[in-house]
Amino acid sequence: MGEQMRALCEELIKAVNVMMEAESSQTYRLEAFKFIEDFKEKSPFCVECGLQLAEKSQTAVIRHFGLQILEHVVKFRWNNMAPQDKLQLKNCTMGMLSNGTHPILQEECHVKDALSRIVVEMIKREWPQQWPDMLKEMEALTALGDAQTELVMLVLLRLAEDVITFQTLPSQRRRDIQQTLTQNMDSVFTFLLGILQLHVNEYSKMKCVAGLDLKMKAHLRVGVATLNTLAGYIDWVSLSHITSQNCRLLEILCLLLSEPELQLEAAECLLIAISRKGKLEERKPFMVLFDEAAMNYILSAAQSADGAALCNQSSGGIDERRYTFLKRLCQVLCALGSQVCSLVGSDVEVQVPVNLNKYLEALLAFTTHPSQFLRSSTQMTWGIIFRHEILSKDPVVGQMAIKYLRATRINLVKTGFPSKNDCPGCEFSRVDFDSDEDFNSSFNSSRAQQGEAVRLTCRIVPFEAFQIARDWMQYQISTPIDAGKTTAKTEKGLCSPLSPSAVQWEAMTTFTENVFGQLFKILEKEKLPLDEGMALLQMAVNFETRDPLILSCVLTIVSTLFPILTHRPHFLPQVLFKIFSAITFELVDERKAPRTRAVKNVRRHACSSIIRICRDYSDFMLPCFDLMYEHVKRLFSDELLLTQLEKCALMEALILISNQFKDYKKQKAFLEELMAPVTAQWLSEEMRSVLWDPATFLTFVGADQEIGDSDTDEQMGINRSRISLCVHTILGVVKRARWPADADQAKAGGFVVRTASDGTPVYRNPCAEALQALLPNLLALIRTNNSLFLPENITRLSKTFARVYDITDMEKNCVLGISQPVLDSYEAAVYKNFAERMQGFFSSLFENCYHVLGNVGPCLQQDFYGIEGLAEQIVGSAFNHLDSVPDHRLRPLIRLFMKQLVISCPHEYYDRLLCPLLGPLFSYLLQRLNFRWQIINQRASLSAQEEEEAYEENHVTQEMVEEQLLRLVTREVMDLLSVTCITRKCPEVNANKEEADGDEEMVSMDSSQGNQVNTPSDELSDLGKCLLQSEDIYMTVLTICFNCLSWKDTVNCQRTAGVLCWTLLKQVQGGNLLPEAVTWLYASVLKGLQMHGQHEGCNVALTQLALLIYESLRPRYAELRLIMNQIPDIQADALEQFDQKIQPGASKLGEKKKKEQFRRLIAGTVGKPLAQQFKKEVHIRNLPSLFKKPKPTKDLLENNEDATLISLFTPDHDRC
Repeated sequence: MGEQMRALCEELIKAVNVMMEAESSQTYRLEAFKFIEDFKEKSPFCVECGLQLAEKSQTAVIRHFGLQILEHVVKFRWNNMAPQDKLQLKNCTMGMLSNGTHPILQEECHVKDALSRIVVEMIKREWPQQWPDMLKEMEALTALGDAQTELVMLVLLRLAEDVITFQTLPSQRRRDIQQTLTQNMDSVFTFLLGILQLHVNEYSKMKCVAGLDLKMKAHLRVGVATLNTLAGYIDWVSLSHITSQNCRLLEILCLLLSEPELQLEAAECLLIAISRKGKLEERKPFMVLFDEAAMNYILSAAQSADGAALCNQSSGGIDERRYTFLKRLCQVLCALGSQVCSLVGSDVEVQVPVNLNKYLEALLAFTTHPSQFLRSSTQMTWGIIFRHEILSKDPVVGQMAIKYLRATRINLVKTGFPSKNDCPGCEFSRVDFDSDEDFNSSFNSSRAQQGEAVRLTCRIVPFEAFQIARDWMQYQISTPIDAGKTTAKTEKGLCSPLSPSAVQWEAMTTFTENVFGQLFKILEKEKLPLDEGMALLQMAVNFETRDPLILSCVLTIVSTLFPILTHRPHFLPQVLFKIFSAITFELVDERKAPRTRAVKNVRRHACSSIIRICRDYSDFMLPCFDLMYEHVKRLFSDELLLTQLEKCALMEALILISNQFKDYKKQKAFLEELMAPVTAQWLSEEMRSVLWDPATFLTFVGADQEIGDSDTDEQMGINRSRISLCVHTILGVVKRARWPADADQAKAGGFVVRTASDGTPVYRNPCAEALQALLPNLLALIRTNNSLFLPENITRLSKTFARVYDITDMEKNCVLGISQPVLDSYEAAVYKNFAERMQGFFSSLFENCYHVLGNVGPCLQQDFYGIEGLAEQIVGSAFNHLDSVPDHRLRPLIRLFMKQLVISCPHEYYDRLLCPLLGPLFSYLLQRLNFRWQIINQRASLSAQEEEEAYEENHVTQEMVEEQLLRLVTREVMDLLSVTCITRKCPEVNANKEEADGDEEMVSMDSSQGNQVNTPSDELSDLGKCLLQSEDIYMTVLTICFNCLSWKDTVNCQRTAGVLCWTLLKQVQGGNLLPEAVTWLYASVLKGLQMHGQHEGCNVALTQLALLIYESLRPRYAELRLIMNQIPDIQADALEQFDQKIQPGASKLGEKKKKEQFRRLIAGTVGKPLAQQFKKEVHIRNLPSLFKKPKPTKDLLENNEDATLISLFTPDHDRC
């Protein structure tokens, strides 16, 4: 036997070496792998070989392999081993812990980890019932030396991770181990703290003695391991263990912050502790960290670490360990701020800390650090403090708010890009960010948080905030513009987004916008600094620049300060002149040349400003209406001066002011005059022929012609702009034209047609008659748009425009979740070529048509809904040729039109309008989605060869776009169904979310409980009840919902199962459903579990839905039992018991027990994630319960184990 064992071990060693050697061929490596796997699965000598290979005389690689064999035995053979074999393996493993490893500094980390894993796997199977003295044995091991102590720490850490964090064992075993750990937590924490103090003290002593480096490093290694183990327990144990003995643990951790080799691990422990939630009374001891000593430790550690990091920076890089420690300390301070904000002013009567000033100074030091990460980490904490009802009124916070505002002036300046070296933060950014885009994204997020904090400071120190903003603005306006280094594309003297002046102006604009905007909201008129504000507005208006980026900032300032004009109206004309001059801004004569994005942005910004002003101050702007109208007419007289969008923006502004006429006839006359050119053009015979015929339309816009130069495209561009102007104008009118909000004013102005039966007035819109005349051509255009995707019309496209119907790059990036590149795009033209311009035209035209239809209902109300034959007209246009319309063009129909129509349509038009529309639409969508998802599923089952060919053809990205687009379309369809059929009534939320974690010593015993949230009580809407009258429509809706459960989209599945399915089904489940329909519905839910059951949220929603269906319909439909019998591994006796419990008249099960039993019954349907499908399952048997007597009745749903090993692991047994 010995010779056989020795030969087998030698073969295993050879196999391992073949696998690990770089020179081995793939064939040899594969043969070695198969030999090793066969040995682990089939050989009866695994334990003997594993122990022999794990001996200290072997190399580290071989020893690790030996330990892997032993772990495999424990994980997969333990249940079938004889008690004496288990005992022998346990004793041998404990022997290896005692003397089977090299000294602590020589032993390889992966060997220690492998050995600790074996011990933990045995603990998970036998402790505490059959290994009651495990903790004592571990404690005894620590007396044998540093190496054994480190191994014990690894065992305890991995045990906590497996049981609490990862929960890699059955619920009953997890419950037994967790409760036993909790019961012994006092002794465990005392043990861990004792080990920590002992080895830290020894480490500190030996640092000062020469020649003891090895012993010092050994103690340090144990100290680090102990801190890591503590971190695994601090996160979930009762807070009383953390704060016991007057917060001794926190005191030790604060002291360790000054030890460079231990400070990072100590800071991580401290962060986990202070971040804990729970009852406020239990968190009160955390205030000890505001004591003078604790605060000094934190501050001195931060200063020394920062100094060390910067010293290293001067030598060519960042000391990443010190920098990581700084991050943890920053997070500690932020968590401490959250705790003090929760405690001060609460029922536990915590006073404002005496050392609050020192704490805020420390927080401010991190806020002013060069690192963008550290700066941004503090912003939310400042917001919490400035928002706090009591702390915000403290004088210390008031003084700190001023310092924060001054610091924000620096932090808002966008510098520190990792690709640059123009400031100290660049070095830190290279550690934290992979690219300039990542940095830019982080900076923008941080800037938004700073804006919120600045607005909050204005409530605390409003006048000081105004002075800081005023001084900054005055300084920036008086400072010459510095464009920095110019690029080849940039005109000399103009800024790029990262030019010195551009980043300063952008920062100043953000700051002043938040300060001034907030002051106008919170200060009374008498307290507003109107004179100083007026002076600033005059400075902004008088400031002249030809730089588009700077001009955009000036426009923002003018808009922000506009409220001052309500008190100083005499200056309004100058402000309007400033904005109008920006609307026509040109760098050079760009009328015929493509404008750069920067110029386009400035003009668009000016248009937005004028619309916002006319919307928010329409009554104030009314006296200027005639002046504005005349000026707009002059601008319109020059065809090339404004783009069509800019013309529409100005028309929208005029319409917003005209709403203040409050006179139906006057508004109607103005709108007719304003729309006259567009109306004439839109209703002309030429335009009618274009809009009603796809071939004529393509010729008119130039899509069927080869374009070689800009002159050829010019006429076609004019034609496209004519169509765009008409559609944009119609859209602007339906969005902006309204009757007065006040009912009395509306009645006096002639807007009220009649009074409804419920007493509410029925209004008429002054634009109704004009828009009704335009609608037929709009519907014709929508029908033509859909027809463009027919094969005969696609063939009409020229080669230049062959791909103009494809999804645009911007839409594609949005679908895939790829952020748009925002840097250095200011120089580029908006469209690169003719094809992109044409593609943009088709895309915007398609969406804008549906925008009009979505808005025309709320605008015209009964004048739209009451149009004779409207449903048939919409079906003949918007629903025409939908089979040819791609997914990215189907989305606007659902989202922009149908959803808005359903939301806004009055009840009296449900039968006339919505039911005739929704019936054919839902029927078509069911057919389309089924077909499209079938294609996606077929792709997933491609053979390896076909998949390789697909990769070679570079279709991967396109397939990803198509699949994600289908998900988005499906979600929008389900959203439409929800709006159509469901009325949601949400319950009240628990008042105190702060204490959600409670004071429980243990985390949730069952992970599924984490998903049990307060679900809304959903009811069928009035429209849903209307659809219920039509069996065909209602069954189509049900079919879509239940089909959706097995489509490859977990988000959709969870939403549909939780919101739609049962609410719809329960309306008809009491009727005479066909048995085939019932079985299909139930099978659909089980298919959903097979597809998505591995995702916990979906599992909970689908299980609940399946239970509701089975419980409601099983008594009447025996067919459901047949489906249940087909579930893999279902226990027939258990199913019979459950069926008896849910029969009418039977004694009812408790809700929790019923759900648990049903969950076990259908467990065989739950699919596994791909990563788990071919993984060998680990089975851990339950042991006799420790904490309650087993019930005398046998529960067939439990897989109980006979308790034959009552006292297997006892310390009395001899070790091998």
